[in-house]
Amino acid sequence: MVRVRAAVLPAVGAPLEIAEIDLPEPGPGQVRVRLAAAGVCHSDLSLTNGTMRVPVPAVLGHEGAGTVVSVGEGVTHVAPGDGVVLNWAPSCGSCHACGLGEVWLCGSALAGAGEVYARRADGTELYPGLNVAAFAEETVVAANCVLPVPDGIPLTDAALLGCAVLTGYGAVHHAARVRTGETVAVFGVGGVGLATLQAARIAGAAQIVAVDVSPEKEGLARAAGATDYVVASETTARDIRKLTGGHGVDVAVECVGRAVTIRSAWESTRRGGRTTVVGIGGKDQQVSFSALEIFHWGRTLSGCVYGNSDPAVDLPVLATHIRSGRLDLTTLVTDHITLDAIPTAFENMLAGKGGRALVVF
Repeated sequence: MVRVRAAVLPAVGAPLEIAEIDLPEPGPGQVRVRLAAAGVCHSDLSLTNGTMRVPVPAVLGHEGAGTVVSVGEGVTHVAPGDGVVLNWAPSCGSCHACGLGEVWLCGSALAGAGEVYARRADGTELYPGLNVAAFAEETVVAANCVLPVPDGIPLTDAALLGCAVLTGYGAVHHAARVRTGETVAVFGVGGVGLATLQAARIAGAAQIVAVDVSPEKEGLARAAGATDYVVASETTARDIRKLTGGHGVDVAVECVGRAVTIRSAWESTRRGGRTTVVGIGGKDQQVSFSALEIFHWGRTLSGCVYGNSDPAVDLPVLATHIRSGRLDLTTLVTDHITLDAIPTAFENMLAGKGGRALVVF
């Protein structure tokens, strides 16, 4: 048993508490990891307010990387001292979706979130928010929740690969399938949006329009690859069409998860354009279309889970882009923080400030 500090969500709607928790030694098929860094993602915020539901009380955090401390019986693909990326949505390999090769839709991906994995110092049972409980100095996870860090990637940078980069890269390359020379609009310039902008540049997009409510994010967006910047308003779709010869973009990627933004992204594409929704919205966010406009515009609207990625396959590809300099992870991070500053990071996220906040241990 080891005692570590962690960010605990005691109940939906309650503020996070920084508390000491007791972690057991890893059992068969488990791995104990000392965290190097963990990104603060909007999905963590969605867990606190009930947009996404998991058992509570829980330790949040799902985007992280660290060093293996110890392994349980039967674990052979990693060993103590190895650097690993946490994979919050591991695939089982045997369900219907996995059989179709769609591992990002695995029906058992979040099974671990419903199992008690640790206890508070007073004995209260704790669940691992999205399987991996990365908002802690150390965590114990199932062996399929860790992947070796590719050679040459610092652990603090590798944390971003666990969600923001896999999601943004996958949204462009797997879901939207952006082709060289196409035009792209990215709605939302947070951590995932910045990764999406870089992915669109890597894909060879001819024009990349970034959209956000904050004028202050233009510099971040252009550094990530945006050729144009639009401050979100009621005329966003019209503004984007003006920037693209009146036609609209070939592809829009929505990284916000709001009905008005999804609708705006869809309207910003040309006839026959493609809109990929990455953002996670609540059940109250209803998007409406008329049957006539669906016919007339011939556009495609599709969801995207975890970038439609297979982390085991995509991580080595991302590492190649990082080592070549095509993908710069450091530009995604605007704040390096401690565990205690996660609530402030949530406030900044709600206010639309900055890119990714990274907890460094």
